[in-house]
Amino acid sequence: MDRPDDLLEAAQPEHERRAEAAEALTGVDRREFLFVSLVTAAASTFGAGPALLAAQPPSRPAGAERQPAVPPFPLGNGEPPAEQFMPYAGGTGALMERLVRERGAAAFARGSFRVAPWTGPVPTSDEDLAFLPAHRLAALLKARKVTSTRLTRIYLDRLQRLNPTLLCAVTIMESQGLAEAARADAEIAAGRYRGPLHGLPYGVKDLFATKGVPTTWGARDFEGRVIDEDAEVVARLREAGAVLIAKLSTGLFAQNDQWFGGRTNNPWNLSQGSSGSSAGPGSATAAACVAFSIGTETQGSIVSPALRNGVSALRPTFGRVSRAGGMVLAWSQDRVGPMTRTVEDAAMVFHAIHGADPKDPSTVTTPFQYDPAIRLESLRIGVDPNAPKEFVDGLRALGMRPIAIGARPTVPGMGGGGLNVEYAAAFDDYVQRKAKEIGLDLNTVVTPTTGGAPFPGTSPMASAGTPMAPADWNPRFVNGRTVKAFEFLQSQRRRYVLVSRWAEFMKDLDMFVGAPTADVAPNAQTGHPCVVVPYKFDVPTPPGGPGGPPAGAAQPPAAATPLKPQPVGAVITGALYADDRILSVAHRFQASTDVHLKRPAIQ
Repeated sequence: MDRPDDLLEAAQPEHERRAEAAEALTGVDRREFLFVSLVTAAASTFGAGPALLAAQPPSRPAGAERQPAVPPFPLGNGEPPAEQFMPYAGGTGALMERLVRERGAAAFARGSFRVAPWTGPVPTSDEDLAFLPAHRLAALLKARKVTSTRLTRIYLDRLQRLNPTLLCAVTIMESQGLAEAARADAEIAAGRYRGPLHGLPYGVKDLFATKGVPTTWGARDFEGRVIDEDAEVVARLREAGAVLIAKLSTGLFAQNDQWFGGRTNNPWNLSQGSSGSSAGPGSATAAACVAFSIGTETQGSIVSPALRNGVSALRPTFGRVSRAGGMVLAWSQDRVGPMTRTVEDAAMVFHAIHGADPKDPSTVTTPFQYDPAIRLESLRIGVDPNAPKEFVDGLRALGMRPIAIGARPTVPGMGGGGLNVEYAAAFDDYVQRKAKEIGLDLNTVVTPTTGGAPFPGTSPMASAGTPMAPADWNPRFVNGRTVKAFEFLQSQRRRYVLVSRWAEFMKDLDMFVGAPTADVAPNAQTGHPCVVVPYKFDVPTPPGGPGGPPAGAAQPPAAATPLKPQPVGAVITGALYADDRILSVAHRFQASTDVHLKRPAIQ
């Protein structure tokens, strides 16, 4: 049998090669690396005793200096990690094979989205036109019964007039909007009609880059920053002929409804915040300041403001809409979706923006076959005992045959470490810069406190000279810095178990109806889609009650005046990539009610 020293001698050339590589990449002295490697090998392989482990490495030759470490490649907010989240437990290949088998390859071809032609008289008042659903405005534009320029002026006027009260828009793009509207009118008049979004004025959450216009992320630090490119969703909407007229507010770094301009308000009850973080899209759409809007969600940021402001919205299946050019919170959770006054509007907008994008490696193209006449009796729709009774009764009257469901799958020990790590990585560049500004040593950070409070290691009552969190500092961008790589990887493994269990739970369901916000947190991890649809009018439930904002969403202060009735929403959660089916079912319900036709009193 080989003696220990023979084995170590044989292993030394390999360790020398590794030592040279380590020195080149990191600046670690080769002699020190080699010594530690061999001692570690001896200790682990031969059970070396304390004497060997206590030995000192060879001394560096006199005058020798350690080579400087190679600086790391600089990273901003947007560069994705090599690993990409895939919500389908079997992987992309298995998903594509299944979809082709079930729907046929032809289902992947993007057809046209058809809207019913306009019939009857055209509304004469600006307000009546402003509150028309986007798909009805599309019919008017196609028939040349109204111009994009007129609609754009109507919405710009409402933005200018109502924004001081709602604080829903960060930047109102008057000159750009009117120029785009004039171009749309010229194209439509010349017979170059691009489709149902052509000429429709819209707003985008101020997380998306737009050429020549500030992109603030809700932070005063970026109030004047211009990212000289268009986000992919903006480019796709421009290609479809839509007219961008406003960058709509988001809470500070996509948290809640407070941004550097103040709190975005709910037009139905001005004593309430709009909820976050797609606060501006929710408020502006409900108040008819835009024909439609684009929001984003990481964990509740489309669902919560849609419920609060009484609008219809789609949180798509993860990966169906490109996020390129948008602010990153979490590469494995962020989603982009339409916020609209009707479900059919949401389907119309989603039809134009979904699909794979090489700039966002998480994206896939899957079939989208919206069917406004879908037969509910042909679908497997689950109903939770806590689902809204009036909404369930309405679906039942339309032919739904409910399937009773119970609690959804959970996995103990998931925690929030994985999400915090993504937050911290996405905002490392910003955090490093802010830390230098306030003199904070990030190596001392253990558990950050809330914004405006002393940093770790200080007393609750900060003494003179204690670093204080700046107004734009968000502690959730620091928490993940202290999570061990091992813990992060384990959390992702547990997440895969959760994804697999949800796949098993949904295998015999096309969709289900639960309590409005009950599944927001788990579906942030699993990637399932949902649609929000208002189903009745009522006085809002106090925060925390049924239908209240999900965890982390903006909580309104105690109302200074009694709250008035406003739309109350329900949520349909779909199987993965069943966005078309849940929109179709929600539309069938909405077409049987008039809740979506009512208007907030603010004028």
